Amino acid sequence: MILDAFQLFTGAGGGVGNGDGATDSPTTGTQTSSNTLDYGVILGIPSYANGGGARDMGVGDDPALKVMVNVNTAFSGGTDLTIVLQGAPDDGTGIPGTWTTMYTGPTVAEASLIQGARLAQIDLPRPVPGQAMPRFLRLEYVSTGTHTAGAIEAAIVLDRNDQVVGTTGALSGYPAGLNVAN
Repeated sequence: MILDAFQLFTGAGGGVGNGDGATDSPTTGTQTSSNTLDYGVILGIPSYANGGGARDMGVGDDPALKVMVNVNTAFSGGTDLTIVLQGAPDDGTGIPGTWTTMYTGPTVAEASLIQGARLAQIDLPRPVPGQAMPRFLRLEYVSTGTHTAGAIEAAIVLDRNDQVVGTTGALSGYPAGLNVAN
């Protein structure tokens, strides 16, 4: 998996990867990701200037772009967390117009918000019926209670590790040293 700093929803652009400052730490209520992704067309039609449209992000392609949201630091102190992906068209002045919810993830209990937990692992969704083609994307973090610790890393990626991690911490849940006869 390759992480691109221009595709990060989280962090202040200080880098990518575990624990290097490219994370958000939602605390309470509804908060938005540090970064809003802008998919305006830079060269060509429609113009990137005010009122410009959005690039084709290959929704439905194989392979499709994916949304990746991982817990980098375990959460504590709160009750639960829900991840929401929103998109907005250009409002005609080069900034986001009205935000539309494109995906709402499951509400994840605090006890499951452990380091390495994967939230909202989905393909980049199509615009919802009636939604203008989004030029801008952002995440919302909807928290119940007040989280006193916890950090999330989120990005748009082409490929991510979707192997299931079992309760033992091993990929696919098999304990180390177990051989499966063919």
